[in-house]
Amino acid sequence: MKNREAEFHCPADKTLLVGMEQQLTKALDVGCRGGGCGVCKIRVLSGEYERKRMSRAHISEQEEKDGLALACRIFPRSDLCIEAIPALEISGHDCETDKKNEC
Repeated sequence: MKNREAEFHCPADKTLLVGMEQQLTKALDVGCRGGGCGVCKIRVLSGEYERKRMSRAHISEQEEKDGLALACRIFPRSDLCIEAIPALEISGHDCETDKKNEC
């Protein structure tokens, strides 16, 4: 992972998020594990992967073309270089300064 200085192995039959959790690595944020929340959004910088269907509420067509994906919905097919998307970019607000919203 480029922006979290982490590395983990993920078998091809597991999603990237499951592979990370099985190694007890906390390189990515974890939410619902099924694509419904968007918390595990990443940018794939290099490598090949297969993906399950992702909600357009979390990954638009343009984002998908730009290499964004949900870690709970992709299966690695080669070594991947990924970048975690900070929660601020996902939610559109800063929880530290926005006291009305809870994260």
